[in-house]
Amino acid sequence: MLKKALAVVLLLVMVATIGAIVYLAVTPHIGERFTEFYVLGMDGKAEDYPREVKVGQEAKVILGMVSHEYENTSYDIEITTDGLRNKEIGPIVLANKEKWEKQVSFTPTSVGENQKVEFLLYKNGQVEPYLSLRLWIDVKQ
Repeated sequence: MLKKALAVVLLLVMVATIGAIVYLAVTPHIGERFTEFYVLGMDGKAEDYPREVKVGQEAKVILGMVSHEYENTSYDIEITTDGLRNKEIGPIVLANKEKWEKQVSFTPTSVGENQKVEFLLYKNGQVEPYLSLRLWIDVKQ
């Protein structure tokens, strides 16, 4: 009788173990939620950014992002030059682990040294930027 009871308990433990292993194998594990956001030079590397631009001249970079949000996520990008809105991009909807990378341009409108070009990333319609990137340029006549 004791042997039968131990055999039943052992069988239940084995079934529960196999069930737990199957559950862990098929259930997605949600880790940290984040978005990669980066700016590259036109050669696709993190170098050779525009440093000197003429007023009214279009400057180009490559912007990219990869979503690790574990759900479809909507993004908007705002480009500002020296605090003034220059361009808006979006909405861009990415699934988890989906990558977006595009050439974008901005056009400075006033002369000045060390002007800040900001790339502001907004997530799911939020009012405050989720992430931001900066470049510094000199704008000449």
